[in-house]
Amino acid sequence: MIGPCIESLAICNDIVVVDSGSTDGTLDLLESYRQQGYPIRLFHNQWPGYARQKQYALDQAKEEWCLNLDADERLDAALANELKALVRAPRHVGAWRINFRIFLYGYGYTPESVRYGGSVRLMRRGRAKYNIEQLVHEGVIIDGEIKTSKKGHILHARSISIAEQIQKENQYSSLKAEQLFRSGNTPRIFRLFTSPIFYFIKIFFIRRYFLCGMTGFIHATIGSIYSFMTESKLYQIHYNSKLPKS
Repeated sequence: MIGPCIESLAICNDIVVVDSGSTDGTLDLLESYRQQGYPIRLFHNQWPGYARQKQYALDQAKEEWCLNLDADERLDAALANELKALVRAPRHVGAWRINFRIFLYGYGYTPESVRYGGSVRLMRRGRAKYNIEQLVHEGVIIDGEIKTSKKGHILHARSISIAEQIQKENQYSSLKAEQLFRSGNTPRIFRLFTSPIFYFIKIFFIRRYFLCGMTGFIHATIGSIYSFMTESKLYQIHYNSKLPKS
């Protein structure tokens, strides 16, 4: 997955890659790109969690503007061209929110009319830091205005089976439930019933995944399963915390 990601960053002056122990040929592939002239600097850091690992990567950067991508993400041509304008933003702008298009197994990349939403991915070095208290869906704390790019997308090439996706949602929901518990959230029976329904409605109708047919329906349903697992696990964690210590 990382090959197309690196290739989409050909316009960058510096490419920081943080590896936590890959054994699948990733390092050899990176070396081949480095020999082709890509300005890759490779760092090894034992996995400390999502937010802490991204903060470690940000700390290694040396350019004024830093773009955060996962290995299964890449810039489309429109965003690659737009970056030149985004980094000329006035000083009060601390970061840019970038829109996404995701790959649905059996469909392809979602059309631009599907509203996946955006994420803060382009930020000024020294004006951004990751919230290391978050265990999943890591957020960025920005000193300055956050604007949204109107052109281009980050493509999320998540070509995985339903079984693999359920495994990921199971992992993410465990982290999310633990994060909610640490933040003082308590389970609510109302949310256990309604949250999965609202989650499905948000994805399928409001974000317009109905435009992707059956694959959009499956995607929205898996999202509702994630919501249900999160609420259920929060209930279980809270229940276990009340049990007497043996």
